[in-house]
Amino acid sequence: MSAQPKDSHNNGLTGVILAGGLGRRMGGQDKGLVKLRDRPMIEHVIAALQPQVDELLINANRNQDAYRAFGSPVIADRIPDYAGPLSGMATALEAMTGAFLLTAPCDCPFPPADLAQRLMADLELNKAEIAVAHDGVRLQPVFALIKRDLLPSLQTFLAAGGRRIDEWYAGHRFVTVDFSDQPEAFLNLNRLEDKAALEAPANAAH
Repeated sequence: MSAQPKDSHNNGLTGVILAGGLGRRMGGQDKGLVKLRDRPMIEHVIAALQPQVDELLINANRNQDAYRAFGSPVIADRIPDYAGPLSGMATALEAMTGAFLLTAPCDCPFPPADLAQRLMADLELNKAEIAVAHDGVRLQPVFALIKRDLLPSLQTFLAAGGRRIDEWYAGHRFVTVDFSDQPEAFLNLNRLEDKAALEAPANAAH
């Protein structure tokens, strides 16, 4: 499942799947490797994101050999002790080759097929530095498009002890992008109960 070069319309776009958490609400399991419908959860995310980007990275802090088996480079946080999604974003911004970073979590298995396209369109239209998805009810801050040149700002924020993703976003020109037409794309499987509910026969058609 190696990454393939994509069309130039992606504007030098790098994607990162954030799989660096502790999975506390999943009983400590590595959520990206938890199987959903007989496939590791991250495999569903890869299938959705890979066609949208020029390169795809996986941010993981454990089980890195297992993640490498999916064919994308695996990068670990530079900051120790599981510092949260901003740390994974910073690591990806350092490692990437594109001009823009598309981010998504490993525990939302069905991200929008047009995530990159719609985030990029609104970012460019509004001359923003960051575009963030909104599902119609709430902001989905880890579904974002970030300009690569924001890396120094993010490094400074993290070095000062900042961890809140919304606080860092607020310091930049960012736009929220309406995805209220497909709120199910942001279904988050944080707990084993969430996974069991999705795998129930009534939801098998999703």
